[in-house]
Amino acid sequence: MERRQWSYGVFSYRQVWQEDPRETVGLVHIVKGRERYFPCENIAEEPELHFCLDPNDYLKCENQGEIVAVIHSHPATNQSPSEADKVACERSDLPWFIVNPKTEKWGYYEPSGFKLPYVGRQWAHGIVDCYTLCKDWYEKELGIKFKEYNRQDDWWHKGENLYADNFETEGMREIQLENIQYGDMILMNIDSLVPNHAAIYIGENLILHHVHNRLSSRDVYKWGGYYHKMTAKVLRHESR
Repeated sequence: MERRQWSYGVFSYRQVWQEDPRETVGLVHIVKGRERYFPCENIAEEPELHFCLDPNDYLKCENQGEIVAVIHSHPATNQSPSEADKVACERSDLPWFIVNPKTEKWGYYEPSGFKLPYVGRQWAHGIVDCYTLCKDWYEKELGIKFKEYNRQDDWWHKGENLYADNFETEGMREIQLENIQYGDMILMNIDSLVPNHAAIYIGENLILHHVHNRLSSRDVYKWGGYYHKMTAKVLRHESR
């Protein structure tokens, strides 16, 4: 669906005004040959900063008709897509329309092959986080592809164990810390009883990672240091 073909008339500002200052989200789908707007719930932990679309809403919308676009609001910023918007848009393979409810101005973004740099990424859990960084790095640097997992904010305090439950499925195996080498993954327990943070060891006592609510960065990984003390497991892919 090209931008010029979509009618803004299918959208209602009522949802945006009612949920302000939360970001609102909805989908455009085709029902009986006509475009319809399907409002969805934002289940993000911090809905004023970003959105996380309820997967059940997506399924309900898809069952009624082909989904052709995503719409969401930027109540606190202008209508330009954020880094997280661009990443999520690429993942969805759908065009995105963004509205600022105060100015009623619209922005637009469509999949175009956008890739984030490794360092300096803004944080948006489930979209641009430590797992995203590992997934991107392994695919680009080592040609290893990991699956995408649906992960809500604070999953490690809600009975889930994302890394421990899935690392063997992804072809990773545990090794001893003293044998660590370039390209190994370090799992850490940060304020958690289960591993909830992943970093990539890039050699010379450095790690590449994305800490919660910070920019992604390269940091020193030294024996006895903070990240060393938080280390739970070290993993290596079976192909290496």
